[in-house]
Amino acid sequence: MLNRFAPRVLLVALPFLLLAACGGDKGAQAKGNGNAGERPIPVTTQVVQPGAWNDTLQALGTAKARESVTLTAKVSEIVQDVHFESGQDVAAGQKLITLKGDAAQAALVQAEATYAEAERLYRRQKELADQQLIARSGLDTQLALRNVAAARVRQAKADIGDRSIRAPFAGVLGIRQVSPGSLITANSAIATLDDISRMYVDFQMPEVALATVGVGNTVTATAAAYPGETFEGRVETIDARIDATTRAVTVRAVFPNAGRKLRPGMLLDVRLFRPERQALVIPEIAVVQVGRDSFVYRVKPDGSVEQAPVTAGVRRDGQVEIVKGVAAGDRIVIDGTGKLRPGVKVADTARTPAKQDVPAADGKG
Repeated sequence: MLNRFAPRVLLVALPFLLLAACGGDKGAQAKGNGNAGERPIPVTTQVVQPGAWNDTLQALGTAKARESVTLTAKVSEIVQDVHFESGQDVAAGQKLITLKGDAAQAALVQAEATYAEAERLYRRQKELADQQLIARSGLDTQLALRNVAAARVRQAKADIGDRSIRAPFAGVLGIRQVSPGSLITANSAIATLDDISRMYVDFQMPEVALATVGVGNTVTATAAAYPGETFEGRVETIDARIDATTRAVTVRAVFPNAGRKLRPGMLLDVRLFRPERQALVIPEIAVVQVGRDSFVYRVKPDGSVEQAPVTAGVRRDGQVEIVKGVAAGDRIVIDGTGKLRPGVKVADTARTPAKQDVPAADGKG
């Protein structure tokens, strides 16, 4: 009889034995997970401290030469000689173009002859007037004629001078637009001349920033033509007027240009640095963004972390200013925030050796 019922007893008891075994495994697993959860999470922390900080304003600016002109002639004439090449550096007063001046030379000879005759007659009549042999009014008339002749001589010399076109200032010439034998008029462009030893960059700033923008402020600029290169200058002038339509003011910065990389007309991305001040600045990676909310993980005295909502200010070069939410002396997590949640404990890898994070004795209890 016992042998007949033994298999049935085993079949009834087997599910309960399996359930008990599974429950024991789950309890052990839960206990293991609990121990793992209590282990501090390795992170990198930093104490928030005030430091020097500059706000920046960003704008687009246009580069301009310190001096710039398009060379033209004052008279219509045939080009006799060209004394420069495209792209040449020239000094102030250097002759660039000579125009034909045969007619002007002939006019000068005639004017000088007329003046010589008027001068001779004036001297003769002056001697006669001194001897009271002629009326004084006749001498005054001859003096006026002599002065008119002298003026015509100066005019003729000026006409000849207009046929020699010279550089008004030192600089670099653009592409030559004329050749010997061509006829140029007062509207004909000969070449451009730019002084690019220093460059001006004009850009717009909002009216609300006017109080914090001043002469001497540092300005940096980047150009698409030179990736990764930054040019540094300073504010030289702030326009006296504010545009009533855009409510913006024009600011002019001056940039040294010894390498001649900046060219007139170049578009630049400009950043203006406001005066330096003290601010709480932390690495940008420490700020966690969830929707519209921003927070950092602040380490409490017991080693656990809490979420501290913050208000971020200006961001620059991987750093961000914290306007509200943390105070000087707070320790925050700057690396490893993706593994955290409020209440968990952390260990700074820079302060605590990694071997101390693993409890070696627990496995032998």
